[in-house]
Amino acid sequence: MGPVDPGNRPERSVLVRTPATSANLGPGFDSLGLALSLYDDVEVALTGDGVSIEVDGEGAEVADRGERHLIVKVLRRTFDVLDDLAAAGPGQPAGQPKGVRLRCRNRIPHSRGLGSSSAAIVAGIVAARALHPHGDLMDDVAALRLATDIEGHPDNVAPCLAGGLTIAWTTPDGARLVRLEPQVRQVVAFVPEQRLATERARGLLPETVPHADAAANAGRAALLVAALSGGLGDGVLLDATEDRLHQNYRAPAMPESAELVERLRSAGVPAVISGAGPTVLAFTNASRVDSMAPRVGNGWHEHPLDVATRGACVVPGEPGRRS
Repeated sequence: MGPVDPGNRPERSVLVRTPATSANLGPGFDSLGLALSLYDDVEVALTGDGVSIEVDGEGAEVADRGERHLIVKVLRRTFDVLDDLAAAGPGQPAGQPKGVRLRCRNRIPHSRGLGSSSAAIVAGIVAARALHPHGDLMDDVAALRLATDIEGHPDNVAPCLAGGLTIAWTTPDGARLVRLEPQVRQVVAFVPEQRLATERARGLLPETVPHADAAANAGRAALLVAALSGGLGDGVLLDATEDRLHQNYRAPAMPESAELVERLRSAGVPAVISGAGPTVLAFTNASRVDSMAPRVGNGWHEHPLDVATRGACVVPGEPGRRS
């Protein structure tokens, strides 16, 4: 559907806040995810013409992509989906806005395994739901399925949308999630300077794995859900975060991260590769970081973080927000 005439439609804007996420969490490959208290803020405005993008922080190098910017593409795709839903129901399609203005304040590191692309995808969907006149026609299940279709996997988009600890899976009808309230409240992310493309990390995975490794991961993933949601302590959590499916295979692409995981785990700290890496996530708190310094070494940015209990949301009280 083509753009509508904005003459009778004043400029509208929303501010969307999306959390960082850590997927896999060790054995929960492509299924477990945790929302973290590191946020991107994206102001999206519908304007009369053109695409304007301002980026403060991570991702400034892609600010000139215009219609090819990920958030703009997701926003427009979501508008199309909502127009289809409106046309099939009692509403009238709104059409594509002629212009879009983005103002992004990005704090989530890019290409580090903390869900930056999922945060952008979710920001576009949440903004479109808030700005489209029939945004309420897309429920949370439909939003998850759209986000998963765009991202390719549900493990990062699920906690970004729902907050907390999520278990996500796919069915013939699309992605689903269950949200749990984790008893683990704090983690520390060790973020390196270098980036790693998710596609490169995924490309190192074998087509098949030994049956014993698959069975071990199934048991560890079940134990991890119990440990995170039941507060079973570091001893159980150390066992629960053991992985045999992906971290060792990806180690050649991020040897420093793999070595840090081993150093921390040998000291009794439950540590894993965050998502596809190279960030290392340790299930510990800020007060223990100083004692870990000799094992961590140089070259890492330490981010003590809380588990984010709330997922992506429109920040209330912003000028131009639709009620």
